Amino acid sequence: MTSTLRQVGIDIQDAEENRPLVDAIRADNPELTIRHLPGLLKLQAAGRIVINRETVEAQLGREWDTGEFQLAIVSYAGNFSEWDDDQIIVSWEH
Repeated sequence: MTSTLRQVGIDIQDAEENRPLVDAIRADNPELTIRHLPGLLKLQAAGRIVINRETVEAQLGREWDTGEFQLAIVSYAGNFSEWDDDQIIVSWEH
C-alpha cells in the first residue's frame, strides 16, 4: 500500500515585494508547485513547506525577520509546526 503525503499550502499576495520570498521558498522546496491567480500565488507541496531565514535574506539582500512572513500570507493549509527566528515549517504535524 502506497502512502501519499497530504498537501500543505500557503497563499501569498502577488506583490513585487513578495517575489524574493517566493523565490526563496521555491529554492528550499524543489517539489513546490505555484499557481498564479489574480493577485495571489498559491504555493503547494506534499508533506511540508520549509521557509529558511538565510535563504530569504539571500534573495532579499537584507536581514529578514520571520515575523515579516505574516505580512505576505493571505491564508494557509496545514499547521505552523515550527516558527522560530531561523525557520518556518508548514506541515500537518503539530
